[in-house]
Amino acid sequence: MPVFEPYYAVIFTSARTTGDRGYKKMSELMLDLAEKQPGFLSVESAREEIGITVSYWKDLNSIANWKTQTDHLMAQERGIKEWYSWYKVRICRVEREYDFNKME
Repeated sequence: MPVFEPYYAVIFTSARTTGDRGYKKMSELMLDLAEKQPGFLSVESAREEIGITVSYWKDLNSIANWKTQTDHLMAQERGIKEWYSWYKVRICRVEREYDFNKME
C-alpha cells in the first residue's frame, strides 16, 4: 500500500456577475500560472449557478505564495471589482483520499 502524504485543498466558491469582461481569458491565464507554482498539485472546477474551484497544494507555504503572486493579486482585484458578486475561500488539510473509476 503506498504511503499517503497529507496535502491541502483551497476551495473557492463564487457567484459571478453578468457578462464575461475578460473573465474566461484571465481564468485560463491563472490556471496556467498556478500550474507553474512550486507546490501546486492539481485543480478541479465546475460552474453552474455558483462556481466551485478546488486547487490542491503540497503545503500551506505554497498556498500563501500563490495568494501573494503578483499576477494573481491583480486577478483577485479585478474579481472583486468586476467578476464576482460574492466568493468564499476555504483551506483544508486532506488527510485521506480514495476514489472509484468505472472506466479502469
